[in-house]
Amino acid sequence: YPPDPPVEIAPDVFFVHGRMRMAPGMTINRNMVVVRSAGGELALLNPIRPTPDGERELERLGRVAHAVRLGFYHGVDDAWTVERFGAAFWALEGPSDYAEPKPDHVLHEGGPLPIPDATLFVFHEAKHPEACLLVERGGGLLVACDAIQHWASTSNCSWPAKVVTHAMGFVHAANIGPPWRRMMTKDGGSLRPDFERLLELPFDRLVGAHGQPLLGGARTARRATVARVFD
Repeated sequence: YPPDPPVEIAPDVFFVHGRMRMAPGMTINRNMVVVRSAGGELALLNPIRPTPDGERELERLGRVAHAVRLGFYHGVDDAWTVERFGAAFWALEGPSDYAEPKPDHVLHEGGPLPIPDATLFVFHEAKHPEACLLVERGGGLLVACDAIQHWASTSNCSWPAKVVTHAMGFVHAANIGPPWRRMMTKDGGSLRPDFERLLELPFDRLVGAHGQPLLGGARTARRATVARVFD
């Protein structure tokens, strides 16, 4: 489905609110973040395939040079993005729900990144590869995939999906994705140490791959979520 136009949410950082069909009648929102670096290079985080008009909007922002997969369960548009734009593909080492494309660059904490002013956070306790990226702009912007989802509303969701997302506990501030948490927790394990370590990062804003941006007070909201979910 056609995503909404890019909206700037931090200096040279743009939010794209899209949607995708999960099943007949079930359409949920999904998000992409576009980060522009010096020289006009764009990095697409959690890539979403745009319409032809959307491609022209990206071209007005700069040149798509990088595609970054942060989550295990996302990647449906990664191969198209790499082929269409000739983008370098960045992903964590290990399996994914989408076997292609193979990464040109493997993400790891402390390693090189396509965004100079960014820091990678990797979930050590998760069953499958998952990461967040801290972009040091606008007071610190934390970009996640499924692990963190700020649902202020059910925008870009069909009516059946609105009912389901409320029933499943998605609609909370700075939430931990409920199905993601269940599927990513190891037998007898806990993701709490990862989320407590995440709170040590300096961020005031966050965007997940679903929901809406939280553009202030994000770390405080995350702290309350960790207490609510794990206590």
